[in-house]
Amino acid sequence: MIPKEIKEKIDGMDYESMLRKWRFAPVGDSMFEGETGDYFQGIMLKKKAEIGDEAAVAASKRVGWKQ
Repeated sequence: MIPKEIKEKIDGMDYESMLRKWRFAPVGDSMFEGETGDYFQGIMLKKKAEIGDEAAVAASKRVGWKQ
């Protein structure tokens, strides 16, 4: 069971914020473990589909690989 506040946090993130977290979170971040991780990934994929490939690529370029 995912705590309500965690689910609301995930639901409230835009795709770019989710991507940034996905790329730069430390190993073992609880947001990516178990049921919460599955939920995060599903919502992220849904939001990516909603914005389309062009916007997703642009977000990826803005996020980059270095922080």
